[in-house]
Amino acid sequence: MTTPLKGIHHSAYRCRDAEETRAFYEDVLGLPLEAVVQEEKEPGSGRPNPFVHLFFRMPDGNFIAFFDAPGTVKEGDFNLVHGFDRHVAFEADDEVKLLDWRDKLNAAGVPCFGPIDHGFVKSVYFSDPNGLPLEITARVPTHDAILAEDAKTAHAIIKAWSARKAAEGKAA
Repeated sequence: MTTPLKGIHHSAYRCRDAEETRAFYEDVLGLPLEAVVQEEKEPGSGRPNPFVHLFFRMPDGNFIAFFDAPGTVKEGDFNLVHGFDRHVAFEADDEVKLLDWRDKLNAAGVPCFGPIDHGFVKSVYFSDPNGLPLEITARVPTHDAILAEDAKTAHAIIKAWSARKAAEGKAA
């Protein structure tokens, strides 16, 4: 029997410039640069494509990582994307620290708005230099109870949502 996955080791994204990304994640967000892998060829395919792969350590031991691979950049790679397309949500200890982060980011010239109350968390929003939307959340005191209650109807909601999309001709 396969054991359950234990977590996310890293999430990886493309970056415009390794040093610009390092400065943002290390100097502004305080995440230490833990490792950089430099290669001349793509793993697996062996295609020539010089790149560096940066790893920033999160306090929980996991990583957020970036590829600086200038030979394969496409037009629009670094345009700000909608948060529904992708975003990374970091977590602060509490709402006071969440607001401290918002203020620190704004003071550093990184536009940050919120907090927005989502019921189970409150969040502030900003983006990195690569167009990646970022969020910092703080759990409300009833976070776990709210999610436990939501879990009771989660499958039924998805089933109803899928039926609605099908009825509207928007099925996947």
